[in-house]
Amino acid sequence: MGRMRRRLLAVPIGIILLLIGSVWFLQGVGVLPGSFMTGSQFWAAAGVFAVVVGLISIGVGLTGKKRVESR
Repeated sequence: MGRMRRRLLAVPIGIILLLIGSVWFLQGVGVLPGSFMTGSQFWAAAGVFAVVVGLISIGVGLTGKKRVESR
């Protein structure tokens, strides 16, 4: 897979991780009730981890350097 395609995939994957991680964190700290994850420190920590990985993925996808081809 080409470098450009990986960069294009990094942004949507990062957004998905950001959204899922946010839900996990909010359920883990008890803001979103109604799940086995509610009030669990594990899910709060997993959510923070997913958010961080998602932000890194988005950053890599948006700021990746373009390859300059020499002739």
